Amino acid sequence: MHDEQDSELELTSALVPLFVIAKGRALPAEHEYEHTTLVTAQEGTSAAARTLTPEGRAVMELLTDGFLSVAEVSGYTRLPLGIVRILLAQLAEDGLIFVRNPVPHHQRADRELLTAVLDGLKTRFGA
Repeated sequence: MHDEQDSELELTSALVPLFVIAKGRALPAEHEYEHTTLVTAQEGTSAAARTLTPEGRAVMELLTDGFLSVAEVSGYTRLPLGIVRILLAQLAEDGLIFVRNPVPHHQRADRELLTAVLDGLKTRFGA
């Protein structure tokens, strides 16, 4: 008799096609996550996470420790980036995760300005 409790399939096993993991869903336009988008689990979502698919639970377990980028979630779960984006979109729609989009390039601070301010502070306070 084959003991199936001891043999655990990987999430990306050839026996589980990726469209099954994504439940046949495509990524909604409003949830186009970049590689550097940061995600974390919302407070008090552990009870709701128990009803998720094994892949969803694996993602939630990763996110309970703090913020991870979408690329890091993909790397840790060994799932393709597109599948992770779809899973994260579903988790966000269910209110289980918090998503922090990266700062757009045009809103980032000017490096030369920051260097000038730092030099001025060093001159003023002698560091």
